[in-house]
Amino acid sequence: MIEQNLVKVGMADLNIAVDGAVLRTTGLGSCVGLTLYDPVSKVAGMAHVMLPTSDIARESAINVAKYADTAIPELIGRMKDAGANMRRAIAKMAGGAQMFAFSGQSDSMRIGPRNVESCLDMLAKNMITVIAQDVGGNYGRTIEIDSSTGILTIKSVQLGIKEI
Repeated sequence: MIEQNLVKVGMADLNIAVDGAVLRTTGLGSCVGLTLYDPVSKVAGMAHVMLPTSDIARESAINVAKYADTAIPELIGRMKDAGANMRRAIAKMAGGAQMFAFSGQSDSMRIGPRNVESCLDMLAKNMITVIAQDVGGNYGRTIEIDSSTGILTIKSVQLGIKEI
């Protein structure tokens, strides 16, 4: 991979890529790396979602990339601005791990699974099909999506490298 074509997506961040650029995010534990791709315009988007809903936001100026319910509409808007047709868009996602075991398993401690559920809900509301996912478990992941192919590469220490 050519490094100048790499677009890094930080935690609670999102971005798009075109012209063969690759989007990468690292450190996905309970966070979800959500990718959208239009195979005709070859516009890819990625959001590093930390939390399921902005209803729990405490900051005065909300970071829209941090929450599933605000990140996905923002990502869709940016992709449309770059020429993507969301009727053709497909979604892939990874992450949403349960990184720590808690006794009692209250819903507030199920951040990973709740992030996955919230992303799936938002995608369904926007009529975007999820064609592949690598979620759950108790390990971290790094993901990359290639805007020329839409291939999502998932790297983890436990399971190595796989493509979906």
